[in-house]
Amino acid sequence: MILDPADALPGRDEPIRVSGIHAVTGRSMQPPYPEHHEEIVLGLGCFWGAERLFWQLPGVYVTAVGYAGGVTSNPTYEETCSGRTGHAEVVKVVFDPRTIDLQTLLRVFWEAHDPTQGMRQGNDVGSQYRSAIYTTNDDQLTAAKRSRDAYQYSLAQAGRGRITTEIAPLTAFYLAEEYHQQYLHKNPGGYCGLQGTGVSCPIG
Repeated sequence: MILDPADALPGRDEPIRVSGIHAVTGRSMQPPYPEHHEEIVLGLGCFWGAERLFWQLPGVYVTAVGYAGGVTSNPTYEETCSGRTGHAEVVKVVFDPRTIDLQTLLRVFWEAHDPTQGMRQGNDVGSQYRSAIYTTNDDQLTAAKRSRDAYQYSLAQAGRGRITTEIAPLTAFYLAEEYHQQYLHKNPGGYCGLQGTGVSCPIG
């Protein structure tokens, strides 16, 4: 467990207020989504660059950044950065599996960051920057674990370390503040810390 619930910040009952409209696509970041679409929630470190990576993929319907994997309900960014919510910075990816399959999304996920670093991603240090996959059905959970094992083999062949990615069913996703949503679209020169290992993932 990342955080003892007894040590977690209390949070709040009311969600953070956001427009709910994706600044790039104009689509709603909130359900309901079109029929046959799926959701998966991915943590790759700082969520600004991670979100842009996924909204650019054909077959991705909409993305949103937020917090997941922790204890505190409806946390703020500052609370999440304190390390006392247990949450990771994550991207919710809503996709049409008829256009882009889960294997492709997982390959992009693994190759876009270094999943061996534990509670950090590059210079970003803290439990909120951990690598994570939060799934919304059993098939996703099985596929995520299989992809981890496949990528671990490739990393080992390249002399890299053990994957520390948390893989678990999604319990809750809390939207981040408006200014974080599609941040690199609103701030084209903004910070993007995404950096992969250079090792290809043999799936998708």
